[in-house]
Order: sequence, then structure tokens, then C-alpha cells
Amino acid sequence: MKSKLGASRIAGLFLLCGMASVQAADISWRVPTSVPEGSPFYQNFLERFAKNVKLMTGDRVEIQPFGAGVIVPALKVFEAVETGVVEAGHSTSSYLVNQDPANAIFAGYPGGMGPDAYRVWLYEGGGKEKLQELRSKNGLKTMIVGLGSTEVLAHSNTPIRNAEDLKGLKYRTSGAWADVMKDYFGAVPTVVPPGDTYTLLQRKGVDAVEWATPSSNTPEGFHQAAKYIVVPGVHQPTFMWEVVLKQDTWDKVPADLQKLIEAAAELTTHQSLDYFYNADIKAMEKYRQGRNEIITLDPAFIKQLAQAGNDWVHKKAEAQAQSGNDYMKNLLTDYDGFLSRWRSESNYLIRD
Repeated sequence: MKSKLGASRIAGLFLLCGMASVQAADISWRVPTSVPEGSPFYQNFLERFAKNVKLMTGDRVEIQPFGAGVIVPALKVFEAVETGVVEAGHSTSSYLVNQDPANAIFAGYPGGMGPDAYRVWLYEGGGKEKLQELRSKNGLKTMIVGLGSTEVLAHSNTPIRNAEDLKGLKYRTSGAWADVMKDYFGAVPTVVPPGDTYTLLQRKGVDAVEWATPSSNTPEGFHQAAKYIVVPGVHQPTFMWEVVLKQDTWDKVPADLQKLIEAAAELTTHQSLDYFYNADIKAMEKYRQGRNEIITLDPAFIKQLAQAGNDWVHKKAEAQAQSGNDYMKNLLTDYDGFLSRWRSESNYLIRD
């Protein structure tokens, strides 16, 4: 009799444990992103974030990742959050530059900071708080979820070595770089969702494309569709992606979970950049061993491109200030100040 009772209690405990393991999370958010499932961005940013949130909150918060087009179109993630279609969304501010050019500073722009300086500015220099200030204008809470290394300037069907090669170039790009290409170098920029980029290049709907880092571009197959790989990515020295949700949604999250979710976001960001550094080295090795010709731009041309980008961003900031909006000008003053200090005082560091 006692053995049967003991067995019954043990069975009951196992049943309770099983129920607990499948119990629904306290909070569950559907989070679409702007890239297809399987993309390195999807895996390295959003899926990693979901796993880190699950781990840190002890399954109390569930992040449900969705690829581009499953719930909302790739370029409509921010809008979907603002209108309440989804609880949260994951995207890049590059797609918001036309709405507000201040977003270019957070998307990364030609002539701006590289990954290491940018990471320090965001987390220690006040950049993260300034990003929140920008998103608050639309009633949004933001968390940085993903930081990238330098991108490939172009996978191209024609060689790009100087400014003359950019004239009339049909170029898939977005954000500040699209404006710089058009206004300063006479290129013809085209903005399409990430999932359409390979087909556009393969069918020669454009001459060149830029998308992401060397390792992120590899599974896209751009190196198979175009002969030339042009580096360095002066147009995008680094880039940041973020998860946004309505401030009202965030305010309903218990304070202890807020801290854990934000910690998971920061962990994801640091891990994702380290991942890119390692994976990009391997990708460049494979590119050099393959059929592609790697074009490394001359330092003078790199400087010319960077100066154009800096001129563009400062003119945008000044135009906004003249219209009564000082946010971008003040943001850029802070950004430039940090970058100047970084460049002048970090020469004590050994950099390989």
C-alpha cells in the first residue's frame, strides 16, 4: 500500500513538472523582422535574442520570431508596431531615413564610426539614450538588438574603382548611401526588400548591390551572380538593428522582467558583433579563393566617399535645425565629439 502511495506521489510530481514545462509564458510577443527566415541577420540577431530572453527570464517571456513577409512586409515593421498589428518588431533605422534623416546616424552612414567606437558610444557614451529619445517621438520603446561589422561596398557586374565608375551605376542600396550615391556621384539607387536583392542582381536589373557583411552576403549568393566584390564598406562602417514596441506595451511588463529583457538585448548585441567578426574573416578567405575579383578601394577614393557622406549628414542636420528641429544637429554634435575623441585618444591601443 505504501509503495503504491509513493508511486502515486512521484507520478503526480512528474505530471506537475510536465505541466509547468508546457505552461504558457507570462508574456509572449510576435516579432517580425525585415529579413527572411534563414538569413544570418534573422539567426544572429532575432533568434539569438529569443533564446537569450528565454534563458534570462526562465521562460516567463517568449519572443516569437517571424521572417519578412510572414506577418508584415519587410519595410513596414516599424509601422506595424505603431499601428498595433504586432506587439514588437525588429528592423533597422536605415528604412526610416526618408521619414527622418536623424535615423541615418543610428543606421550607420559613410564617414561615420566603425563597429568598436560605435559600440562604446551607444553603451557608454549616451548613444542608446539618444536613440530612445528619437523613438519616443512615436511612442515607442526601443532596444538595440544586433550590431554588425563593416559591410561589403558592392557585389557588382562592373568594376568600381573611382568616382567615374559610379556615374549612371544602377545600384541597389538604401538609407543615407542612396542619397549620397545619387546627389554626389550620379548613381541611380534602387531600394528593394532584402529578399528581392539576389534576383535583381542575377537578372541584371541593377549593376551592383550592397546588402551586408561578407558572411551575411555569402548565403545570399551575390558572389555567384556578380564577378566583382568591392571593399571596404565605407558606406556602412557598422550598423545597428533594434527591437521596438509601444511604450504602453513595455510599461505593462513587470520591472524585474524589463531588466532581464534589456540584459538579453545587450548580450545579443555583443555576441552578434563577435560572431560577425569571426564569420566575416572566413567568408573573405573563401571569396579570395573563388572566381571573384576583390577590388580594394584606393585610400584617396575612400576619403572622397567618406567626405561626401559627412557632408550629406551635416547638411541634413542643418536643414532640420533651420526648420526648428534641433534634434539631429544636437545628436550629430555629440556623435562627432565622441568620434573625434576616439580617434585622437585611442592611439594607445594595439589594433591588429
